[in-house]
Amino acid sequence: MALEDRNRVVILEDRVENISGAEFPLSFDKHEVSYSLEELKNALDIKIVHLTPTEIEFDLIGVDASIANALRRILLAEIPTMAIETVYMINNTGIVQDEVLAHRLGLVPILANPEDFNWKRSEDPPTDQNTVVFKLFVECFKNQNAAADETDPNKKYIGSSVYSSQLVWDPKGDQATRFADAPVRPIHDDILITKLRPGQVINCEMHCQKGVGKDHAKFSPVATASYRLLPDIQILQDITGDDAELFRSCFPPGVVEIVNEGGVRKAKVVNARKDTVSREVLRHKEFEGKVRLTRVRDHFIFNVESTGAIRPEVLVSKALDVLIEKCDISKAALA
Repeated sequence: MALEDRNRVVILEDRVENISGAEFPLSFDKHEVSYSLEELKNALDIKIVHLTPTEIEFDLIGVDASIANALRRILLAEIPTMAIETVYMINNTGIVQDEVLAHRLGLVPILANPEDFNWKRSEDPPTDQNTVVFKLFVECFKNQNAAADETDPNKKYIGSSVYSSQLVWDPKGDQATRFADAPVRPIHDDILITKLRPGQVINCEMHCQKGVGKDHAKFSPVATASYRLLPDIQILQDITGDDAELFRSCFPPGVVEIVNEGGVRKAKVVNARKDTVSREVLRHKEFEGKVRLTRVRDHFIFNVESTGAIRPEVLVSKALDVLIEKCDISKAALA
């Protein structure tokens, strides 16, 4: 690997080169590239590109893939949330079995700050400090006002669809006072849990507890947490005329535009970030030797979508705190 390519993953027609990192001294012929903590600090940067109440896109720059992947795995598995852990099924005459129904209830995201609750061990009794209680009672029966030839179940029956909005929080102890400004509830009201028909009933009590995603996916605070390397498209020779139009069509919209320079229509890369690195351009002989597709090895584009329990920017901050704690533990063990 050449010294100038040490920060690039090279995309070829049939393979990918320079996949492995080389972050250690004397990695390149006749060149000493030593590791420096100060250089790492200077190169490290985080830039927020897009932020909504449930999604964040940010750039993590200047770190190795191991750090980026550690952050991703922490987001998935090591940030605590509240979720339904135990379901006491009092009566269930619906078609969905108790075990399946309990599983579906457990996956309903709950809006409750996990920092307001203690961890509950298996031997601990449920209290208002470690448990949130929900109740569900739904009964389906015929709608006497529906037309005789009605076929829509939502009009023909009452209570035929059971949604997360029907989970009723049952405050215990001083929870009603503690959470008066932010009542505990399902994050989304329109999650379909099951369906019933006349005469069928569901009656159950659910206990929510604090947990992390590595114990069960229902505790994961993110719907998705992924990253990709920043694409870098290098035009080695001018691509003009009809070839420029073909070149632009090889990429997603907004990646390449046609500019007029001196009366000549020429292809120009305007936003490589939007590229999906499909390698479509490498299929065309017209561009052989004229374009080079790479990805920046230490520039990670992160996309994190929260389930809604915790804001995405807070999730990233918490994940970094966990990563720092892990580093401190490792340093203490090596001391």
